Amino acid sequence: MAKIIFNCSHGQEDPERAILPFVAANVAANVEQEAIVLLTIEGAWLCTKGYADPIKKDGFPDLQPLMAEFVENGGQIWGCGACTNPRGITEDDLVKGATIVGAAKIVEEIALGATPIAFG
Repeated sequence: MAKIIFNCSHGQEDPERAILPFVAANVAANVEQEAIVLLTIEGAWLCTKGYADPIKKDGFPDLQPLMAEFVENGGQIWGCGACTNPRGITEDDLVKGATIVGAAKIVEEIALGATPIAFG
């Protein structure tokens, strides 16, 4: 089984770039790969309750149900600690399936062979 880390650095300001990493990560989770969505920069807001609810884009699935499906399929949502901290995001704010992780954990997973994928 492969471990894949999908980076998501966008939120409400760019719905397409917020949704696409979750589409790809869901594909990976559905074929039983270990899939993680790493939320960085403005994407860090996605790990907070209610933030993803209004995010929609024609031609794409609505983000909030997509995120819930991803977690139900065994996917993990990681909020980057360096990005959540200055935004005041704490563990109490998180959606189901999300955790806040530090840079050391991210670097460790990549060093151990996780494949990082970023959507620019």
